[in-house]
Amino acid sequence: MDLRVFLVEDHQRMGALLADLFSSMGGLALVGTAASEAEAFLWLEEHRGRWDLAVVDLILDEGSGMGVIQRCRATNPEGRIVVFSSYATPAVCAHCMKLGAQEVFDKQDAKRFTEYCARLSPAPGA
Repeated sequence: MDLRVFLVEDHQRMGALLADLFSSMGGLALVGTAASEAEAFLWLEEHRGRWDLAVVDLILDEGSGMGVIQRCRATNPEGRIVVFSSYATPAVCAHCMKLGAQEVFDKQDAKRFTEYCARLSPAPGA
């Protein structure tokens, strides 16, 4: 069974790259996307418990990923939440973890993020 991924990213190009990454890894299925905090809230309410991994950017055109982290935790306490952002300073990382994120990745360290996703993937040989 594939790991169900919900992606919150407002930059179309980055969203497409991440969707391609998940698809190419096998075992990861992108089940939903949102480009703003409000879209993410709506999707999470309509799909309670129907995702396994949320990948959240912090700086969105409308709203903030910080609120999305909290809503993810509230709507699916068992789900994994990771932040993938260009603003992963030590203070921001600590705050995200306090809000409920399990991991925080800087977009400059995409290799570490990819390795993390590969470890989560239930795909054979992954």
